[in-house]
Amino acid sequence: MRICYLANASSIHTRRWVKYFVEKGHEIHIISFENAQIEGTVVHVLKLPLLVKNATFPIKVASIFRIKSILSRIKPDVLHAHYVTNYGLFGALCNFKPFVVTAWGSDILAVGTRIVSMVKAFIARYVLREADIVTCDAQHMKEAMRKLGIAPEKIDLICFGVDTRKFSPREKSETLRTKLSIHDSPTVISLRNLDPLYDVESLIKSIPFVLEEIPETKFLIAGKGSEERRLKELAESLGVSDSLKFVGFISNDELPQYLNTVDVYVSTSLSDAGIAASTAEAMACGLPVIVTDVADNRDWVEDGVNGFVVPIKNPKALAKKTIYLLENNDIRKGFGNISRKIIEERNNYYKEMENMENIYKKLMERT
Repeated sequence: MRICYLANASSIHTRRWVKYFVEKGHEIHIISFENAQIEGTVVHVLKLPLLVKNATFPIKVASIFRIKSILSRIKPDVLHAHYVTNYGLFGALCNFKPFVVTAWGSDILAVGTRIVSMVKAFIARYVLREADIVTCDAQHMKEAMRKLGIAPEKIDLICFGVDTRKFSPREKSETLRTKLSIHDSPTVISLRNLDPLYDVESLIKSIPFVLEEIPETKFLIAGKGSEERRLKELAESLGVSDSLKFVGFISNDELPQYLNTVDVYVSTSLSDAGIAASTAEAMACGLPVIVTDVADNRDWVEDGVNGFVVPIKNPKALAKKTIYLLENNDIRKGFGNISRKIIEERNNYYKEMENMENIYKKLMERT
C-alpha cells in the first residue's frame, strides 16, 4: 500500500504513527512544511521563499499547487492528513480520494476569540465533510465533531496508542535511583511540560502537605517550558527544593526506565484532548495515576479502581490521594495492574494501528 501523509514531519506523534506502517512494509510518503527526515519514509518538504520563511497560514495555502503536483506524481492509495484546520485543509483542497483526516484536539475544540473560533469551526466543518473517514482519540472530540454536523458513522475512534512492548512493568533501576539521589524514598513523577496549561504549580503546592505525613518522599518533575524559573522559585519559597528535582527533558527511550523507578504518576493538566500520552505510558508501566477531572480522563481512570481523579487547582486534594497511595503498597500495586490491563486492551499502539490499516484497506476497496 502506498500511503501519503500530510503532517508535521518533526512531530513525535507523526513519527510514532508512521513507524508501524513502515515496519509493515508499506510505501510511506510525508508532505510537510517541516524539514525533518523519518527513517523508511520519503519526506517531501514544502519549501517557502526566503522572504516568507515565517509564513502566515494564507501564504502556506498557496502551496496547494505543489501538494497537488506531488500527489499526481506519487499516486498514493490513500491520503491521510493530521490536524484538521492545518494540514487537513490542504488535503481537502486537493480533492483527492480516498481522504482521511485525524483530529488532534485543539483543531476541533474551539479556542481563542469568538472570531478565531468561528473561523476555525468553518474550516473544520469544511474539511470534515470533505473527508471520507475522520479519526480522533477521545469521545468528547467525537461529540464536538457531531455538533459541527458530521455524521457519527463517519468518525472512528483510533488512539495514537502506547507501545506496550516498550512501556511495560520492570524492576526498579537502582542505578537511576542513585543517580537521582532518591535511593529508597517513595517517589512521585510528573511528565507534563512546564507551561500554564499543565498547572505544575498545583503539584508543587501539594508537596508540603505530603511531606508533613511522609517526610522522605521525593518528587521528580520532568519537561521544559515557560514556567520553569517561576516554578523553581515557588519550590524554594515553600521550602521543598530538597525533596524536589527538576530533571528536564526525558527522551522517549529513557522514559520507561524512569516510570519503572517511581511509585506514583501525577498529571495536573487543566485541559487535555484525550488521555495524555504520558498518562497512558505510565499506566502501561503498571503505575497508579492521579489525574485531574478534565477531558476523557474518567474514561481511563476510574476513581478508586486504578487511580484517582482530583479537581483542578486543588493541591490539598492531590496531596491527600498521593499520601494514600504512598502509604498503601498493595493498593498501589493493584491499581497499577489494572492500569496496565486497560492500556493493553484499549490503547495498544499495535492494535490501534492495525485498526487504522484496516480502515485504509476498506477505503481502497470502495474507490
